[in-house]
Amino acid sequence: MQPYFLPYIGYFQLINISDKFVVLDNVQYIRRGWINRNKYLLNNKDRYFTIPITKIPQHQNIVKVKISKEYDRKKILKQFYYAYKKAPHFDKIYPLLDRIILYSDQNLFRYVLHSISEICEYLDIKTKFYLSSNIRIDHNLRSEKKIIALCKFFKSNLYINSSGGEKIYKKDDFKKFNINIKFLNSSEFRYKQFNNNYFIPNLSIVDVLMFNSKKTIKEKINNNFILK
Repeated sequence: MQPYFLPYIGYFQLINISDKFVVLDNVQYIRRGWINRNKYLLNNKDRYFTIPITKIPQHQNIVKVKISKEYDRKKILKQFYYAYKKAPHFDKIYPLLDRIILYSDQNLFRYVLHSISEICEYLDIKTKFYLSSNIRIDHNLRSEKKIIALCKFFKSNLYINSSGGEKIYKKDDFKKFNINIKFLNSSEFRYKQFNNNYFIPNLSIVDVLMFNSKKTIKEKINNNFILK
């Protein structure tokens, strides 16, 4: 999977269920994707937060993308502070956000990967990470051919992707190489957000962390999904 900044809970379900998690660092940066942005809750509405990046050429690999000097880490941290200071688990989670957001690396890939690692450590997710560029395969391969090559390198007979992968990958293409592919579909997870009478879904893991205990989140990560 590509790295995403403070992604939704399903991303961590995917990491947790895996024996090995390959982070794709030598693939193309997707403009207007989720690598450097997500949504949080502000004044009872969902709002984007974004890491600005420097200008890049087309087809630039993620690992070569730099964070803009205009990225004000203290400002975005303050946005989270005012958005969630009255959340029930703010006192535990804000120091975690402080370590994530104030991390000084200007390389987007390393900055985002650090955020994922920090949250995995907090949630006791022990899955080992591998960088795709360090794996001995033909890196000119694309799409399912690259994924199949990675699976073959690890002698894996099962590849798990997020639900969005159902539109991209066909099971028959993997079966030719004795590899099963399954898709993780997160089940709905509703929780109380302040005193709202309605629930705003599909927000960053930050929202989940702010409103739920570590025990509850771990239970949802372990069980609240379907593999198909």
